[in-house]
Amino acid sequence: MKIISAAFLMISAAMSSWAELPASEIERLHQDLTPLGAERAGNGKAIPAWTGGLPQDKGPWESGFHPDPYAGEQALFRIEASNLEAHKAQLTEGQRQLLMRFPDMYLNVYPSHRSASYPDYVYEAIRTNAATAKLLPYGSGVTGAVMSSPFPIPANGLEVLWNHTLRFRGQTVSYEAVSSLITASGQRMDTLRAYNYYFKYSESGLQPSELDNKVFLLTRETLAPAHQAGSLTLVHETLDQMRSPRKSWIYTPGARRLRRTPDLAHDTPDVNSQSLRTIDQVDMYNGAPDYYDWTLIGKQEIYIPYNAYPVHQGNLRLDDILQKHHLNPALLRYELHRVWVIEANLRVGFSHRYSKRRYYLDEDSWSIVYAEEYDHHGLLVQVTEGHLINYYDLQMMMTTLEVTYDFPSGRYYVEGLDNERERSFRFFDTGLSENDFSTNAVRRQAKR
Repeated sequence: MKIISAAFLMISAAMSSWAELPASEIERLHQDLTPLGAERAGNGKAIPAWTGGLPQDKGPWESGFHPDPYAGEQALFRIEASNLEAHKAQLTEGQRQLLMRFPDMYLNVYPSHRSASYPDYVYEAIRTNAATAKLLPYGSGVTGAVMSSPFPIPANGLEVLWNHTLRFRGQTVSYEAVSSLITASGQRMDTLRAYNYYFKYSESGLQPSELDNKVFLLTRETLAPAHQAGSLTLVHETLDQMRSPRKSWIYTPGARRLRRTPDLAHDTPDVNSQSLRTIDQVDMYNGAPDYYDWTLIGKQEIYIPYNAYPVHQGNLRLDDILQKHHLNPALLRYELHRVWVIEANLRVGFSHRYSKRRYYLDEDSWSIVYAEEYDHHGLLVQVTEGHLINYYDLQMMMTTLEVTYDFPSGRYYVEGLDNERERSFRFFDTGLSENDFSTNAVRRQAKR
């Protein structure tokens, strides 16, 4: 894949990677760069200029699921195994392998829309972060930043990664969603869970000194199947996980007590996925970066899952979405966008299931949209897609679902299936507070 010119990647070599940006660089966020640090201009072809993204009143949304603001558009063309070579420069290695493995898989490519938008207070916070944010030693965390991504003009791979980890996702989020594991023979194992988040990092009016080393607090309760119902997980995600690793607890109805889990990080198997993926693959990548050396590769133009409104609809049945080997391609939308590319290589002396990992981040939202995982023989073994939409009533980019394809086993796993629900994600109006995520509060919840 051809790497295009990486405009604005270079900050003076004499400048320390820990240093704040000078005022002249920060001013670019009002000039040639967007408030998040993306290139404001288009590419003169398929990628348009960013003009503010989707406004809040873009659709008739009131509750439930967001109508597709691009519903009237037709696909420009289809990429499949037969014409793969003609488009390979705009495809990742993982995309190419998926198309070659599954003859019935294809990518419908639509006109590109730079729909990412955020509230003005998020833009203001990012601008402030640019002047004050610093990486902690060894990249273990960030100081001098709150609310959203700390490094709109990143100098290295770690800064890019932290932009994803700390991207704005609201202050509270509440939703129910199905996760589904599909075996190589097409059998499905579905689990329905309720999720509640409190993003301490994005708390309104919070100063960096008041973070108390917290990024977010999470509860996850299993609702179905019946034999798993009532299981609860509590997570306190820390900012500097080398200083203080994330804290986690699990409640099971059989044990009838909340117990601390000693290790919920790195390549601990994610029970959500029947061990198909690791804990640090949740949210495309999460947790401490210390096991890997991170390299900023540059920028590329590739076809990514974007404006995924067709698959984000409550009236869709899961049977409509989940096919034997992959998601139903007729419900997926791909667009040409610029992405940041970073690569993680396992450090000497550290052990992990994956020896190399490559991530592709949407330049307009800092969301990882593709992840590729390599084993210790250098073979690509997994590909994960994050299908993005703008929750335009709030002006916030989030994945509506994530899908991981495992090549050795032929299985795939999907998380975030909120279809067949009365409504999608709830942000802000959840009634949640930080107090709802204490161990005592979760014990009370478990006993109800």
